Amino acid sequence: MKDQEVIALVVRAPDNLVYLTNYWCMKGYDAAVFPREGEPTLIALEPQQADAERNSWTKDIRLFKSYHETDPRPPQYRALDLVLKVLKERGLTDKVAVELNMGTQSADRMVGEPTTPTLMYFDAFGEVAGRVVDATPLLNEARAIKTPQEIERMRLANELAALAMEYTREHMRPGMKESEVGGMYEGFVHGLGVGYKRKVEMARAFTLVWSGKGIATFTATGDRPIQKNEPTLFEIWVCVDGYWTDLTKNVCPGELTPEYHKLLDLLLSVFNEAIAFARDGASFPELDRLIRARIADGGYPGQPSHPICHGVGARAHEFPYAHQAGKGTIAKGMVLAIEPGIYWPGGGGLRLEDNFLITDEGNEKLCSYPDDFRLAGHQ
Repeated sequence: MKDQEVIALVVRAPDNLVYLTNYWCMKGYDAAVFPREGEPTLIALEPQQADAERNSWTKDIRLFKSYHETDPRPPQYRALDLVLKVLKERGLTDKVAVELNMGTQSADRMVGEPTTPTLMYFDAFGEVAGRVVDATPLLNEARAIKTPQEIERMRLANELAALAMEYTREHMRPGMKESEVGGMYEGFVHGLGVGYKRKVEMARAFTLVWSGKGIATFTATGDRPIQKNEPTLFEIWVCVDGYWTDLTKNVCPGELTPEYHKLLDLLLSVFNEAIAFARDGASFPELDRLIRARIADGGYPGQPSHPICHGVGARAHEFPYAHQAGKGTIAKGMVLAIEPGIYWPGGGGLRLEDNFLITDEGNEKLCSYPDDFRLAGHQ
């Protein structure tokens, strides 16, 4: 903030809120004023007072009502009133950074109905601040390097992801619907995760489950039956108190077919070379080129059709991203999802994906469930 001459950050996205205050809001109405110097101010929905006081690092908490008997406006407008009041009270009106270019944001604790700012929200800052700039580049740079507290939450999320994967592998059967298996996984995480190790307040899981020829990219879980002797692929997002995993794990009920053995061996070779490459100081563009070149060498040019590496933290997909035409350097403290995939025309294929903490020695795999799912046993 000092380098960019920003006097205060104002954030409202739930992932930035939890990053700067340690408070994961129930709805996306809350906000934080984070000054370059001095105590931050948390603007919290009144029913969440106890949550805010228990979890927030700041003691300066201002509350706004969800329903106000004389104010017909939605509650986020009362939050905005408090934000502007704090900026003026504290003289934080020189150069203020707000989230002007948030392409995505993570969910609040209620999850089902994301709340985003309106034009009036953004316009309001121009009335009190000398300069309004975009906070997104600053937040991206800061959030890319994880603190020990963030890493602890991500370890817990990965532990739950692995436990749920083991449970689901043991209980799924050929013929079950993909949606049944996804529900089994998600219910396990929520049931075990809330209160897990006396460290977790809220845990949720979100999955995409595809089996056999249903394996593809960017398609929804359906009612297709789980296939015997073919992989069932799990695209997994587990969230622990605002911090996420982004994983892809696979299960094969029965004996994997020869063509899938060959495909898995190829992907594991690519994956392991990428993991060895992902070290402090390595090039993001070179990582992208490496994975795509090795997949092409294996007979699948142009694959995969999605990014092969990105950051994970208070969102499942966040800065930085690896792209052969981009730039950037891998750095110690980042947590990266690495995800090579190969998909067959007409359906089927595989993706491997795990989360890696970049360390002094190289990197650390955060999820214990094996990427070579043949090692997880058969049903």
